[in-house]
Amino acid sequence: MSSKLWGGRFDLPTNKLVEEFNATILIEKRLFPVDIKGSIAHATMLAKQNIITQEEADLIISGLQAVAKEVEEGQFVYDTADEDVHMSIEKRMTEIIGPVGGKLHTARSRNDQTTLDSKMHMRGVIQENLALIREMQKVIVERAKGEINVIMPGYTHLQTGQPILFSHWIMAYFWMLERDYSRFEDLYERMGLCPLGSAALAGTTFDIDRFYTAELLGFDAPTPNSIDSVSDRDHMVEFNAAAAICFMHLSRLSEELVLFSSQDFKFIELSDDFCTGSSIMPQKKNPDIAEKIRGKTGRMYGNLMAILTTMKGLPLAYNTDMSEDKEAVYDSMDTLQLSLQVITPMIEKMVVLEANTRDAADRGFSVATDMADYLVRKGLPFREAHHVVGSAVNYCIKHDKKLNDLSLEEFRDFHPSIEEDIYQDITLEACVSARISFGGTAPQAVLAQIERAESIIAE
Repeated sequence: MSSKLWGGRFDLPTNKLVEEFNATILIEKRLFPVDIKGSIAHATMLAKQNIITQEEADLIISGLQAVAKEVEEGQFVYDTADEDVHMSIEKRMTEIIGPVGGKLHTARSRNDQTTLDSKMHMRGVIQENLALIREMQKVIVERAKGEINVIMPGYTHLQTGQPILFSHWIMAYFWMLERDYSRFEDLYERMGLCPLGSAALAGTTFDIDRFYTAELLGFDAPTPNSIDSVSDRDHMVEFNAAAAICFMHLSRLSEELVLFSSQDFKFIELSDDFCTGSSIMPQKKNPDIAEKIRGKTGRMYGNLMAILTTMKGLPLAYNTDMSEDKEAVYDSMDTLQLSLQVITPMIEKMVVLEANTRDAADRGFSVATDMADYLVRKGLPFREAHHVVGSAVNYCIKHDKKLNDLSLEEFRDFHPSIEEDIYQDITLEACVSARISFGGTAPQAVLAQIERAESIIAE
């Protein structure tokens, strides 16, 4: 005879290999608090609807609270024979209070329980993610304010393009993170419907009050279709997608930190406590944390593909394939949170080497576009101005000069409209300050951007 709570149908006990193969309880330890909370709400509703007595509900709730205490104090025994978090809690609760514990599962199934638990747990994780993203954004804003006068080269194709403010560069990551924030926030709102009471797939014959349990558990309303409720893993897919996109942003930032901290760039100096050394080369200071975040991105993308692939061909409603949803999602949760926690102080403590960033901006003809704009203001069509400046750059390369090293006579060899005021128009400060368009790199535009960012953080 099977000893399982569902064992009445079976003549033989479950094979031990099958128990270990099927068990998810060790993966689901983090779900114990929310599973107990969901069960307390369910028992409360059953009593309210006179499906069980108030005395029975009180006894069940006291048993659930006793299990919760065991979990909190590290006394709970996790047994793979119990299969999952739901069976484990119900079994232990029934051992504590006796046969009345078996009434808790009235009008519900593990199918709606597992969806409920994953949503409740994930909503809590999303709130933590939102707080971590905001902390990183705050650090970015503070760095932008502190380095508002630092000039650096802006790149396209990793080739020097135009001079920009360091503040403008780092604020680009603020807006990436803001999109990440909005994705997690949207997902949180979309998860506002409670699946509890959908039972196995078709609802229940008992007169339950799903609106009441939804309210008790902090949801907006119950889910409208019981089949969809128990087979829905969209929130798991969406979480991994949002986490993967956020990690793409962290990886891009990490790549630039690796580049900018190298001896060839030397724009920043990372704090020693966020770097490691070499076992053979004593001079090395390696940006391992940034590299590690960059490397973990592959796992985050893999986790998204894993859950998408698991769900892609499943018929309605619940299938045990769905128990494979957790490992990839939990890995994404943990990896994202730890990475946000470590990258934020690394950004906060890094030193910006202003002289080096300015010197780099002064190389590579970063003021060439401004010289073309100067000629446009003198009446030349932009395409003609572009050709004139290109010729001047070619001349400078051959003669090892910068544009602002040219004499007025040399400038006029390229076009007679060039006058003495060319020199004031192609300084780094002039080039940066001239880009006053909304979202541009001029100090006043960046300060306006920072002000807008601060108002978002303050909301």
